[in-house]
Amino acid sequence: MRIAIIGAGILGANLAYACARAGADVIVVDAAGPAAGATGRSFGWINASFFHDTAHFELRAAGIDAYRRLCRDLDLPVAWSGCLCWEEEGEALERQAKQLNDLGYSAEIISKSDVKRKEPHVVPPPQALSFRTEAAAEPGALTHMLLSASQAKRLMGCAVEGIETLNGQVTGVRVAGGVIEADRVIVAAGTHSPALLAPLGVELPMLHRPGVIFQTKPVPKILTHICVAPIGEFRQRPDGRIMMPTAVSHQSDSSDTLSDTPEGLAEAACARLQAVMPDVLLEWEEASLANRPVPKDGLPVLGACGVEGLFTAVMHSGITLAPVVARILAAEVTGAALSNAQAALVAPYRPDRFQAETPA
Repeated sequence: MRIAIIGAGILGANLAYACARAGADVIVVDAAGPAAGATGRSFGWINASFFHDTAHFELRAAGIDAYRRLCRDLDLPVAWSGCLCWEEEGEALERQAKQLNDLGYSAEIISKSDVKRKEPHVVPPPQALSFRTEAAAEPGALTHMLLSASQAKRLMGCAVEGIETLNGQVTGVRVAGGVIEADRVIVAAGTHSPALLAPLGVELPMLHRPGVIFQTKPVPKILTHICVAPIGEFRQRPDGRIMMPTAVSHQSDSSDTLSDTPEGLAEAACARLQAVMPDVLLEWEEASLANRPVPKDGLPVLGACGVEGLFTAVMHSGITLAPVVARILAAEVTGAALSNAQAALVAPYRPDRFQAETPA
């Protein structure tokens, strides 16, 4: 079976790896290159402490477990550093901890002195939540490594002009110069996915969610956790740069336009960060703008699309969800049976939930 995957971001790379391990002949096609879109400009936080509902929590928690399995197989750039979170305060923080613990998630309330001990360069809050199971990934390096490990063929800088079908069955993808034949096609092209699916009658309504992430010039190692504070989320990369989305509460940010230029946003966010990390001079070095792939209801879209051989996988956050989604979708694409647990995990996120909105 030959599978064409459109998109070389974190989802496309995980799908390539999972499908190849399932025995498929895989080719990945991308208009730019590995992690060139939202993946390469993402924060890289692997977590289940942010979620929309219980089903979404279960999928995200399964994503963390899938990363642990993946890291046992491959030496991936994932740091199991844990997270300190004080985005909420007082009773709100206690409610957050109870909700997560009731779901079986490790969420421990720690004191100001504990925060100071764990992160001595951060102005400590009165209390914080400690999420020990969370991790940080380097999305660009992770994507490259998974694509390499998949041993899939890759066509980069090659835009897909359309998806070919014959008698209601996918036959390949059309690119400059002709058609790349395939038995199955998976559209994992982020914000470009709706335009590829629409000609085949598949609706995928998306929100417009631009986001800017900045990173500082390298500084000595001063952070050991992902930190989630009222001023925003921040973490230190292995190269010494500290990175931070410019939007406060980045994961729940619902802005459809930017409130300032990327430069202005980076300046303001860096000033907020400097105020909670006064021990070292911080200077922003790079700001990156990406349009995050957020489906209309904010939830993942994955699975068969109503055309024989056509599948899709589009979501935010792809960083957390990619390994578990890829493993399940690879089984579906290659014809393997899903376990009851796998089927339950993905049941709420099928593309057909949007097709009912299409006028008759």
